[in-house]
Amino acid sequence: MAQVKLEGVGKIYPGNVRAVKDFNLTINDGEFMVMVGPSGCGKSTTLRMVAGLEEISEGTITIGDRVVNNVLPKDRDIAMVFQNYALYPDKTVYENMAFCLKMRKFQNPNAAPGSDGFLTNLFSWWKLRQLKKAEINRRVMEAADILGIEELLERRPKALSGGQRQRVAVGRCIVRNPKVFLFDEPLSNLDAKMRVQMRTEISRLHNRLQTTMIYVTHDQTEAMTMGDRIVVMKDGLIQQVATPSDLYDNPKNIFVAGFIGTPPMNFFDATIESKNGQLIVKEDSFSLVTPPEWKSKIERYTGKKIVFGVRPEHVGSPTAEALDNAPKIPATVEVIEPMGSETYLYMKAGANGFIARVDPHRTCEVGDSIDLAVMMRSAHVFDVDTTECVV
Repeated sequence: MAQVKLEGVGKIYPGNVRAVKDFNLTINDGEFMVMVGPSGCGKSTTLRMVAGLEEISEGTITIGDRVVNNVLPKDRDIAMVFQNYALYPDKTVYENMAFCLKMRKFQNPNAAPGSDGFLTNLFSWWKLRQLKKAEINRRVMEAADILGIEELLERRPKALSGGQRQRVAVGRCIVRNPKVFLFDEPLSNLDAKMRVQMRTEISRLHNRLQTTMIYVTHDQTEAMTMGDRIVVMKDGLIQQVATPSDLYDNPKNIFVAGFIGTPPMNFFDATIESKNGQLIVKEDSFSLVTPPEWKSKIERYTGKKIVFGVRPEHVGSPTAEALDNAPKIPATVEVIEPMGSETYLYMKAGANGFIARVDPHRTCEVGDSIDLAVMMRSAHVFDVDTTECVV
């Protein structure tokens, strides 16, 4: 296990194309860190720089207590799982998992200096070979047990499902016992059901091994369910680093608020107005009284445009509807999506469309006009110019 530290790291491609800019992050020993963002945001490039597969253009990368800027990938003591499984088709599962260990030199820790006689050297070579074989077998069988693939060890990759192949790819990394695991969108090629199963298994693996893991994905559901902390990236820059719950409840800006959460946060162009000593979020189709504790933070925006954000579960949900004197948004139902445990209503309020997550037993029809209660203390106000979260 090891701490991974990136200080001022950047990547510039020919043509002065900046893929990663001033990346500063400390990943703690044993932490599961997830990097998430849209395609082209620089997350995979950053991971490849940690692995040594991409040269860094600026900054410093430290693994443990060693700066690895100029260290070859094979000498960084890391193991990487790719999006494609990269298994040898002519080798069995056991051989695939053991291959990297067979290529490594093995030193007998109990070896004692002896004479240079031919027979002595031959015996030492044979003994070392047997010890190496036993150690490889121990590691492979231990990894197979962790991943539950003992019965697959004699099969070849073509006889495995996608999920089984990914387990083998992970097992090939486990046997190396690295300081850091790197995952580059490893579940992208799996179907939805298998993705859910595999992300649970990877989380369970981390809990068991307690090894530092860096996981790259474009799927915010994977990020929220797996990471101890999450790095949200956009255009090569870190937008926010936080725990899943803090990221969801306290987004730093409009991008993070809209990227994290399914369905995404609803946004409305509005203004802040003062009326009878209260501050109000005013939009063409509704007026919402703000909580008193917001006053010190949004008073300076009185008479100015802001972006009002509220998540679907905070509009029209049973909890919202149960609040006394909750402000309401009058809207028209455009689409109804029953999800079993809940229902999504795609609504129209003036020129704005938004989504409400309501009680599955709430009866309504397309075209109905209904008022939806809003949990204002869970809503957000964003600055129009900076896009930063004000409250």
